[in-house]
Amino acid sequence: MLEKLGTILRGVFEQIAISGIDIFNIVFSMVLAFVIGMIISQIYKRTQRGMNHELTYMTSLVILAPIIALVMLFIRGNLILSLGLIGSLSIIRFRTAIKDTRDMIFLFWSIVVGLGAGTYNWTAVVIGSIIILAIIYVLYLLKYGKSQNQDYILIITGESSGSYQEIETVVNQFVVNANIRSQEIQDGLSEIVLEVDFKSHDPLEIEKLTKQLYAINFVKSVSLLSPQLSLPA
Repeated sequence: MLEKLGTILRGVFEQIAISGIDIFNIVFSMVLAFVIGMIISQIYKRTQRGMNHELTYMTSLVILAPIIALVMLFIRGNLILSLGLIGSLSIIRFRTAIKDTRDMIFLFWSIVVGLGAGTYNWTAVVIGSIIILAIIYVLYLLKYGKSQNQDYILIITGESSGSYQEIETVVNQFVVNANIRSQEIQDGLSEIVLEVDFKSHDPLEIEKLTKQLYAINFVKSVSLLSPQLSLPA
């Protein structure tokens, strides 16, 4: 009886035993996913064009890759286990809205690294990440997709009895073109919203425009907004 029990226990331990090669593969996959996740977060930080970067998002990029790698190590071709993991992960609900599609790309990159590292496709993960890194830096250095002009929203508030032609004369000295987006008149005040492209990137030119607009008698306030600027939520 004891011999039979011992045979059964030995068989169980042999099935769940992890060889030295398996331990190396698991550790290397997790470390590789962590290192590349760290690189991804630093690339995101250095190429971010907004006013700030979210530290929690950068941390998520680092942690997500090894977690996905660990999930893939658990599955390892086991269909039943993969279905169970999908069912358990479906309980998690992500409520954080991703405002910038570029953030989604970095998130997907981190997930792909975890998938590749967890399935032992280490060479593809490293080479693919290097190529993606090069593409991102080339686009960043070329300022790809960035407007060549200084686009602003100019909001001018003044008395409704004033003439728009005076404002137009001043504005045209500093901009390439100006388009009226809206004009509202209420309680004797007029608010004009213009979309303008400045001729010069020099902040002094913008300051001159503001001063000349305030010099008009009926102008009460002047505001400039940059619609391309990413502001924190």
